[in-house]
Amino acid sequence: MDTQSDTASQDSLNLDIKSILLLDDDVELADTLKALLESRNFLVTTAKNGVEGLREVMALDFDVIMCDMMMPAMPGDMFYLAVQRTKPHLCKRFIFITGHSGNPKIDEFLKSVDSMVLYKPVVTDELVRAISFVLKNSESAESV
Repeated sequence: MDTQSDTASQDSLNLDIKSILLLDDDVELADTLKALLESRNFLVTTAKNGVEGLREVMALDFDVIMCDMMMPAMPGDMFYLAVQRTKPHLCKRFIFITGHSGNPKIDEFLKSVDSMVLYKPVVTDELVRAISFVLKNSESAESV
């Protein structure tokens, strides 16, 4: 048995797994989305607010960052600005999730950043398409 080829094939399997940071203070929704995404072979880390999320971002460059807008301790816009200052290359990996369409402050922020936005309730197909879009864009940006 060739252990080198086993190791190489294991490495290529690991390379296909994408990491997602999911920030939402709604624990039930976060757990549901986490289970859904893990069933599609994503590695998901959850955080209840921007402070926890920032701690996670400092430890790992996630492939996708899904961020609720309205959270205690540090809302989505403040979290984004903190990431922009510390790890600006991650800003193209954001997908914002909000249940507050029509909120002028949130709408203004979302227009000012070039990120995808999903509105609650989140539709599974839209979520998967958004993740695929972010992954393709970040991969093409890195290969340039």
